[in-house]
Amino acid sequence: MLKYLWLTLLVIIADLSSKAIVSEHFYLYEVLVVIPHWFNLTLAHNSGAAFSFLANESGWQRWFFAAIALLVSVVIFFWIKRLQAHEHWLAIALALVLGGALGNLWDRLTLGYVVDFLDFYYQNGTQAMHWPAFNVADMAISMGAFLLIVDALFSKDSSQQK
Repeated sequence: MLKYLWLTLLVIIADLSSKAIVSEHFYLYEVLVVIPHWFNLTLAHNSGAAFSFLANESGWQRWFFAAIALLVSVVIFFWIKRLQAHEHWLAIALALVLGGALGNLWDRLTLGYVVDFLDFYYQNGTQAMHWPAFNVADMAISMGAFLLIVDALFSKDSSQQK
């Protein structure tokens, strides 16, 4: 099922190119309102994990999260390689997660942080509630995780398909 690695490559290209474009045209924390009271483009650097977990640590987290991403990526690659021919949705889900993991891994290794720029929020009067900023890699990981759950809940295992 390695034929689905084209999707991994597509995610990496979309992720890294979108981060490069935003990084080139925005300064850190600059905000471009795209849809008022709902969506901004905002350049942010995240040295932690999801939701900036451990972002304020001394720097060890860069290598810790890079090692985890590398390990997970290797496991996912071999998982995809061992899939059966009928497990298309599982292959797509894993390819999305792999692309996202490798996109963010590249940032960690080359920059020391992950570039985020998609800022969704809800503003009610003067108070705004922001979802943590994220990027294309994060979207791919989330979509892949969702598809993994759907596959686990609704796919028939090979013994039931006989």
